Amino acid sequence: STLLASSAASDVYKRQALVYVVSDRAKQMTKTGYYQMPIKDYKCQKNIGRALEEVYEGLIHIEKH
Repeated sequence: STLLASSAASDVYKRQALVYVVSDRAKQMTKTGYYQMPIKDYKCQKNIGRALEEVYEGLIHIEKH
């Protein structure tokens, strides 16, 4: 039971970290206009989706400290 609770807490942490990082990256894109891929390669029109694409492509890594 403790292992399951620990695993669930870890999953929640990962999701919260993803939301935070993607949100921050989307704001950065809006502010600076810097994109890590050519703009034509993004499938999404909105920066929040583009930030998720960067995570999916491995351009952004989320590490637990």
